[in-house]
Amino acid sequence: MSRNTLNFALPESMRAYVDARVASGHYGNTSEYLRELIRKDQAEQARERLRTLIAQGISSGPAVPWSQTEEDELLAIARGAID
Repeated sequence: MSRNTLNFALPESMRAYVDARVASGHYGNTSEYLRELIRKDQAEQARERLRTLIAQGISSGPAVPWSQTEEDELLAIARGAID
């Protein structure tokens, strides 16, 4: 996996908080802590997208059975075989 460096500034209070989280032993270093925050944010965004899709589905009206072709296509999308 390619790694790139990202530099940014934090207020001293935030930097102290990050340092305290690392010092607590929960994270090996600042980079691990920030990667974990990003992963959590990505997961939350995915959950929010799912909630939105569910709400759209519920508000779209009565259910209509899928054809086998539609089901196959959706399964292929879910498996990442097609976009």
